[in-house]
Amino acid sequence: MALFTLRSLRKDFGIKEILKDASFSLDEGDKVGLIGTNGSGKSTLLKMIAGLEHSDSGELWINSSAKIIYLPQQPDMNPEHTVLEQVFADSGEQMALVKEYEEISDKLTHGHGDMDRLLEDLSRVSDRMDQTGAWDLETNAKIVLTKLGIDDLEAKVGSLSGGYRKRIAIASALLSSPDVLLMDEPTNHLDAMSVEWLQSYLNRYRGALLLITHDRYFLDRVTNRIIEIDRGDLYSYSGNYSYYLEKKAEAEESSQSTQRKHAGLLRRELEWLKKGPKARSTKQKARIDRAHALQATEFKQANAKVDITTAGRRIGKKVVELNCVSKSYGDRTLIKDFSYNFTPDDRIGIIGSNGAGKSTLMNMVTGRLQPDAGSVEIGTTIHFGYFDQHSDDLADHGNQRVIDYLKDVAELVKTSDGSIITASQMLERFLFPGNTQYAPISKLSGGEKRRLFLLKVLMAAPNVLILDEPTNDLDVQTLAVLEEYLEEFNGCVIVVSHDRYFLDRTVEMVFSFEPEGEVRLYPGNYSVYLEYKKDEKEEASNESSDAKIQAAKTAQKADIAAAEVTAPKPEAKKLSQLSYKEKREYEELEAMIPKLETEKAQVEKKLYHNPPTGHTEVQKLSDRLAEITAAIDKSTERWIELAERV
Repeated sequence: MALFTLRSLRKDFGIKEILKDASFSLDEGDKVGLIGTNGSGKSTLLKMIAGLEHSDSGELWINSSAKIIYLPQQPDMNPEHTVLEQVFADSGEQMALVKEYEEISDKLTHGHGDMDRLLEDLSRVSDRMDQTGAWDLETNAKIVLTKLGIDDLEAKVGSLSGGYRKRIAIASALLSSPDVLLMDEPTNHLDAMSVEWLQSYLNRYRGALLLITHDRYFLDRVTNRIIEIDRGDLYSYSGNYSYYLEKKAEAEESSQSTQRKHAGLLRRELEWLKKGPKARSTKQKARIDRAHALQATEFKQANAKVDITTAGRRIGKKVVELNCVSKSYGDRTLIKDFSYNFTPDDRIGIIGSNGAGKSTLMNMVTGRLQPDAGSVEIGTTIHFGYFDQHSDDLADHGNQRVIDYLKDVAELVKTSDGSIITASQMLERFLFPGNTQYAPISKLSGGEKRRLFLLKVLMAAPNVLILDEPTNDLDVQTLAVLEEYLEEFNGCVIVVSHDRYFLDRTVEMVFSFEPEGEVRLYPGNYSVYLEYKKDEKEEASNESSDAKIQAAKTAQKADIAAAEVTAPKPEAKKLSQLSYKEKREYEELEAMIPKLETEKAQVEKKLYHNPPTGHTEVQKLSDRLAEITAAIDKSTERWIELAERV
């Protein structure tokens, strides 16, 4: 069943025609990735479907029974709401019941008010929560928020960063259980673990999904259809991102073959026309008409790609040396006693949770920020190019024309092949046509602004390139070209990113921000880093289990030794004997406890790392975890009791 349908939709912003004949339908179960170059109209299309942007012509039909939730890049929220209040803002009675239940519970805990009356109210609210499913709503909200890295559920929204607000908006959208979920760059500002969890959640999501994202792993593993916007036209591919790439290449090759055949046929027909055939017969007239028709045929050229061909700069042996640097803010230590000597060929990826200190480290590397302790030495030949995640440089140039912004760096640009081109020609290579070059920067889309800022950074010919969250708002086509550029870049590259695909393509060593200000080094790309972490976790788990067993055995020996010293001989003889039934129980407990520990680990993994979407299943896993934990405690206590008598 169709949830919404677009027919011949058109949208024109004057300087650019965004959509000229857009038609497609979204059906139940569809999970569609919307891709296209920055400024092609992806976000505009989502806003039109959400009813926030009007079309110039065409028809948009939406199923009246379908619940549609739109998640923008920058969600609007009430700054006075707590995290939970914001998540439940659209939950109506359910939120009111949860709030009333918490207030009554608080009064009972502190002994405020008539206890009998409070207990009656608590019973009434509990019954109503059962009827409306409010219990599951709160439980799942806390699980989802925790998985997205939000622990303080009573914090005011107004006190949180834009990244945390985006996470709250994602949680709110997921918990509202819509029929259609429209998501604009949901992975921006999420760390890698949160992206992994969201990816897993959406894989099991039963509703329809239409999303824009630069994360190609995410596209590949979540979507079952790709829609590409190319110069106002929509092209649909029935498969994930890998399938799209394969079919796109085949289509472009077929188109080029068709154009070559057309050109050959046209050339032969033109040669025939030059001979001056007399239009005496019907056959000759038909051939002349065909020749004219061939001349009038137009082909859509292959979609243009960003051309990154900026010149490089010589780099010496000494790049940047960090010697035992530390940095703290108040009681919080971000970086503690970290040393590293960057080399000209380094390809470093820096990962860690939001606020861990990644940008702080980059600011110390570039000399923008001084460490509290230690030293930073920068080579004399070093010229930094810093592509920061917020493109702060653009904020003060909103009214400046695109071409003038670039001319502030240089009016003539030397490319990698040694040729000299104008700033305007360079803009064209970065997909800014003539009419866009003379538009104010404020008229550009978020992605176009990021692309413009990237061009300005590269035009300065850096030999140490720092990319802080480069994948935010850049389209997948530009990212692919940037990855190729970095492979040939003559200098040191430092990437701060949560984008797994980009890290896998570009880095050869990972700096991981750990607790207590520790920065650990892992050789290889991001996938190799994950393997290291997996092995470390398994080793830690095994060591923990061994330590518990050893501790129990040590305690057992100590108790036996103490008993031998202090207990009377007759009593000792009595304790040293177990009945046949107790011996069997002792042996069974020794075999059963490890099995329970294994099952507990499996349930915890399902519940905390890959939770099911169904409320009932989550509750079952939680109950089972409690049962296993109680069984382990009881069995261990009994085993120790019997072991003392062995």
